[in-house]
Amino acid sequence: MSEPESGPRRAPLRTAEVARESGYSVQQVRDLERLGVIPPAARSSNGYRSYAPLHVHALRAYRGLAGAVGPVVARQLLAELRTGTITEAASAINEVHVRLAQEREEALLARQALRAIQAEADTPEFEQDAERDSDAMTITELSRALGVRPSTLRFWEQEGLVTPERVTSLQARRYDVSAIRTARIVAALRNTGYGIPAVREIVGSLHRLDGAEEAQRVLAARLDQIAQRTVGLLRVGTDLATVVTHPQRSPRTHRQAR
Repeated sequence: MSEPESGPRRAPLRTAEVARESGYSVQQVRDLERLGVIPPAARSSNGYRSYAPLHVHALRAYRGLAGAVGPVVARQLLAELRTGTITEAASAINEVHVRLAQEREEALLARQALRAIQAEADTPEFEQDAERDSDAMTITELSRALGVRPSTLRFWEQEGLVTPERVTSLQARRYDVSAIRTARIVAALRNTGYGIPAVREIVGSLHRLDGAEEAQRVLAARLDQIAQRTVGLLRVGTDLATVVTHPQRSPRTHRQAR
């Protein structure tokens, strides 16, 4: 473990030491430096790289961010954390937590929809009809609720995944409660990485007595994954804070402070 920035000043770190303390290989440290994940290392007169504890913190922070939002977004985000103001950096980190919370809420709604589909056979027909009439959505409303484009819903319809009703002389789409529930499950499956054929197969089995097990398994795994990503982000909180508050992190911050 590296010492806090407020502790005794450490001698420059070699690449192998940074790799050992961050959990990356030597080559990965060099690659991540080249990609801008960490600040450029100082170079000695003989060309050897010289790192500081900040580089270790940045690499650990990147690991947690990459697990939470993916490596591409994590690289962009870490660059923002190192070059923006503290206010901007704190806002960017907060957005990651919000995104994870939204993903969890979407998965929970999908699981709730699946349970409702399974229980639908026990609901009196008149209650189902009343529910569908009062809670139906337009394509615009449903796309906003799911966080997808209307064109995505049209594509799902074309692929036989979600079937809306057609109403009015303009044949506008209208999604009743059953279609909304199915759309939530489709969205969750697609966000988990399932392809259209696999989603079609799972959706086609939802109304069978024994057909919902796969969807239940996928949604449970999705929630577990989101929880693991959230915990991973929490674990690197100290490293993120060090990157954000390091005195040499952002020339732009110092210029604005003058």
